[in-house]
Amino acid sequence: MAVTRIFGIDPGSVRTGIGIVELDRITTRHLHHTVIETGGGELPARLKVIFDAVSELIHEYQPDEVAVETVFMRNNADSALKLGQARGAAICAAMAMSRSVAEYGPRQVKQAIVGRGVAEKQQVQHMIGVLLGIDGRIPEDAADALGIAVTHAHHLQTAQRLDANGARAAVLAQARRRR
Repeated sequence: MAVTRIFGIDPGSVRTGIGIVELDRITTRHLHHTVIETGGGELPARLKVIFDAVSELIHEYQPDEVAVETVFMRNNADSALKLGQARGAAICAAMAMSRSVAEYGPRQVKQAIVGRGVAEKQQVQHMIGVLLGIDGRIPEDAADALGIAVTHAHHLQTAQRLDANGARAAVLAQARRRR
């Protein structure tokens, strides 16, 4: 397997985390992370900031794969709708750059990174630093995005191992169907 560059997105209407890793046969390596700050203002303008920034980063880093966190519903429907729209802006940017998109739920990411689907955000931040050899504090949204990218890397590694049995396509298709 050649090196695969994975672009992880933790969408948010105010702060969208971005994490980029590279995967070779057995190693996942940190490449870049950042947080897109949309600022105040009307939601349509913030969605444009997300779309433009994700498009620019995809153009700059040329990822092979894009992975995004799914929307989860809490108590506030308005927040969930805004999150869904931010997620849509990021997905549209990826699709406009001809990248396929895999989706992972928060529990899946926490399970893959910490080993528990109910882990705290600080645990995810810490483990991402350990797994990717990053010194210092990683912003929460960027750590989540790196977690999404690493989760997708784990799925790709599993698919590679299953490839001999012809199951690779099924594993990746399942990740891409989560909507």
